Order: sequence, then structure tokens, then C-alpha cells
Amino acid sequence: MIKHGKGVYFMTSSSMNPKVDEFIRNATKWKAEFEALRNIVLDCGLTEDFKWMHPCYTYENKNVVLIHGFKEYCALLFHKGALLQDTHGILIRQTEHVQAARQIRFTNVQEIIEMEPILKAYIHEAIEVEKAGLKVDGSKKAELTIPEELQKKFAEMPALKTAFEALTPGRQRAYILYFSKPKQSKTRESRIEKYVPHILNGKGLHD
Repeated sequence: MIKHGKGVYFMTSSSMNPKVDEFIRNATKWKAEFEALRNIVLDCGLTEDFKWMHPCYTYENKNVVLIHGFKEYCALLFHKGALLQDTHGILIRQTEHVQAARQIRFTNVQEIIEMEPILKAYIHEAIEVEKAGLKVDGSKKAELTIPEELQKKFAEMPALKTAFEALTPGRQRAYILYFSKPKQSKTRESRIEKYVPHILNGKGLHD
């Protein structure tokens, strides 16, 4: 259970992942918010994992929600948020190219505390989506072709290919669209080179 008071949170659970402990301990921003979100998600019975360099919570090995932070906000990301009813109108599509994932954003810990019942309702709905085996239509994604320059870079740097494939589908799509846009091969190569560190660090185009 969660105990509120001066930004302090406690969770007595054997399901806490040491990698997430380290992630929160080393966080330079959103530490209290990460702790609050973590406790709320764990209280919903999900398994705590660490994927894409962030706390990720699963149901029977299927990704349900992920906690991440940005400069101006932190967020709870629902991997199949597009399938949720969103009765409170709080889900946000991070970019126009994202198909399945949706965020609920926060700028302070008090918002999270006040929204706890709503967040739990959304998480339980997301669990039901997984239980039902529902999937987001990925037909648009299938139409995308990885540009030749990126394929060449993958061949040169196998670690880059591995990191790219570990990104969420929405992030992969955003990169492919951005890299493919220029008409000149040299420009495409330049864009790819610039974002190699981002991809290796598990970051999306706009992170």
C-alpha cells in the first residue's frame, strides 16, 4: 500500500525489481513521482521489469505500462493505450506517428496522488485488454520500409540494430519516417548518424 506524506512513499512487496530501485535512486528529476507511480502500478498486481532503460510492468510477460520522464513532465505510458476507453480524456498521443501507445502526463507528485483511483482503473482496463488478447491494427506500420542507409548502418553496427528493435513501435516508426524523408542519400545518412547515440540510449526521436 501507499503512504503519503511529504513526498515519501513505501511499498512492501517482494516483486520490486532491483534495476528499478537503481533507476529511481539515480534519477536527477521526478524521483518522488517515479516512486508514486511505481507503487500505484505494483498495487495493481503487475510484474515489475526493466526494459528500454525504464521501469516496465507486465502481465504474463506482456507489456502493459511503462514509467518514463522528460524535461517538462513524467508519464505513465500504456503500450496499448489506443484501445482504452479513456473515459476521463487524459490519454495523450506523444506524436502523430504513434499508433498504439498513449501517455498520462504529470508535472508534480500531488497530481499523481489525487489521480490514484483513476490511474488504477486505467491500469486494470489495460490488463483486461491483454487478457482479451486485443491488438492494435498495425497495418500502417507494415507499409514502412527501412531506408537503405539505415540498413547499411545496422550492418556496420549490430548493436544499433538491436537497440532500434528494442524501441517501442511508435519510436521506430518516427525514426523511419524522419530518416526516409530527405531525397538525397547523403542527407539521410547525416540524419541517421546524428541520432545513433539517441537510439543506442533507448531514446525516441523527440525524447
